[in-house]
Amino acid sequence: MPETLIDKIAFVAAIVLPLFNIPLISKVIKRKSSLDISLCWVLGVWVCILLMAPSGFRSEDVVWRTFNYFNVIMFTGVAAVTLRYRKGPSGE
Repeated sequence: MPETLIDKIAFVAAIVLPLFNIPLISKVIKRKSSLDISLCWVLGVWVCILLMAPSGFRSEDVVWRTFNYFNVIMFTGVAAVTLRYRKGPSGE
């Protein structure tokens, strides 16, 4: 567990930062379209997150490890929702 105040702040930020993906996921679901989101960007970021994750999971740094767990989960949600709603509301 984090020991100093700076470590505690960083730990909270490691959990909160990936949660900022929730508004993006909600927006896509509400509009039933992800056509305004680049698939190249989403898949590129997601693959990079997955490639970095094993190192993060093995890290002794609790902040980095926590961030990786939350980021993999939340951005996998972004990628899944983006792909699911790719056709848009009119089935384009």
